[in-house]
Amino acid sequence: ACLVVLSYPALEVLYEDCRMVAVDAPYVAGFLAFREVPFLVEAVQRLQQKEPKLSPQVLLVDGNGLLHPRGFGVACHLGVLTDLPCVGVAKNLLQVNGLVRDELHREQIRSLQSLGDTFPLTGTSGRVLGMVLRSCNSSKPLYVSVGHRVSLDTAVRLVKSCCRFRIPEPIRQ
Repeated sequence: ACLVVLSYPALEVLYEDCRMVAVDAPYVAGFLAFREVPFLVEAVQRLQQKEPKLSPQVLLVDGNGLLHPRGFGVACHLGVLTDLPCVGVAKNLLQVNGLVRDELHREQIRSLQSLGDTFPLTGTSGRVLGMVLRSCNSSKPLYVSVGHRVSLDTAVRLVKSCCRFRIPEPIRQ
């Protein structure tokens, strides 16, 4: 379980907490947060005790927020438990609410020509569940979704501004 705090906008590492943890909760698809989040909450609490001046203004999480089969992914779970703004940044599309990695989706990805280009992920419900973001020159995009206490537009702008490479620097670190 890792928590890395970076300065913004310089993206310099200010704090690191990485620990090997023993996961005892069984893997159940769609409930990954129940295995991971307790260790992340502990890392945030350790930071707040050790270095209260470095308390994060927002958390970027390797996973999903609202773009999740139950509409409540690891970024939502962590955000609610820490009461910190939280953004989900996933490397793959979860196929939920009619969203699929079909030819139309691949064509939309190919249409992202410039760094920072996006398109919304709108489910069959008509609700926008996240955004696809071209974060670098790679043909593989990122899937950004709201976790807690942040708008989708702000989440996308923040993720884009933290990308030196495909993966945003706080998650890459």
